[in-house]
Amino acid sequence: MQLKDIPRVKTISREDFITNYYRPQMPVVIEKFITDWPAYTKWNFDYINEVAGDITVPLYDDRPVDYKEGFNEPHAKMKMGAYIDLLKREPTKYRIFLWNLIKEVPQLQNDFTYPKLGPKLLKGLPMLFFGGINSYTFMHYDIDLANIFHFHFEGKKECVLFSQTQNKFLYKIPYSLITHESIDFSNPDFEEWPALQLAKGYKTHLNHGETLYIPEGYWHYMKYISPGFSMSLRGLARNPKNLATAVYNVFIMRHFDNLMRRIKGQKWIDWKNEESIKRTNRMIR
Repeated sequence: MQLKDIPRVKTISREDFITNYYRPQMPVVIEKFITDWPAYTKWNFDYINEVAGDITVPLYDDRPVDYKEGFNEPHAKMKMGAYIDLLKREPTKYRIFLWNLIKEVPQLQNDFTYPKLGPKLLKGLPMLFFGGINSYTFMHYDIDLANIFHFHFEGKKECVLFSQTQNKFLYKIPYSLITHESIDFSNPDFEEWPALQLAKGYKTHLNHGETLYIPEGYWHYMKYISPGFSMSLRGLARNPKNLATAVYNVFIMRHFDNLMRRIKGQKWIDWKNEESIKRTNRMIR
């Protein structure tokens, strides 16, 4: 893979962000963007345990997709307090994915403000993500192709990004939002996945309090170098093509995929995995 470091700035004005990153749809890390948020100093595992320890949260791991599972169906559930104890105690594959903090813990919304840098952000969808050391998300893009501000708290996280222009090199699974699940994007085997050598993307490591802007529709792979958590705020895609794709993904593609899982079972999953390899090999030839 041909990965560039994501540009970094200490702070940024709205004008500079729109001109240099939002309009050209380029990622950026803003290192000191949220130092005035109460969350910057308050948000750590102990604080989350204090305000949400008794809430049951959905957990996900890196097991392969199973035809019996629905879209974004969790693999386990646990009290937040017990989960935080687990993160502190030992490595675990379990992650929290797309947890709506306003719905579950309304008081947390007092600890941050919505940035006014360009995209109009959806105020009902702030999402939290937690993970233990070496846990990771599959390479994926979001179903609504949103513009995303990703704020990291505690520890360090590895991030690898690709734009939609790189789809032909990524072994994209048909009727899905992920690449082939067997690929380790931290250390890819180029003999098994030769097309990845042609993929051009971006990488960075996020530390506490840093903000990553992910342009609309960008693929992203996240790996926790140490236990930590992040929050994402999102705004609708501005590109009409991306908006149309988002509508297709939400109202047609995911329902078709769930229907085929019920009809064909594991054969449908196996076909999609095989087809991702065949299609990518045809493209690079």
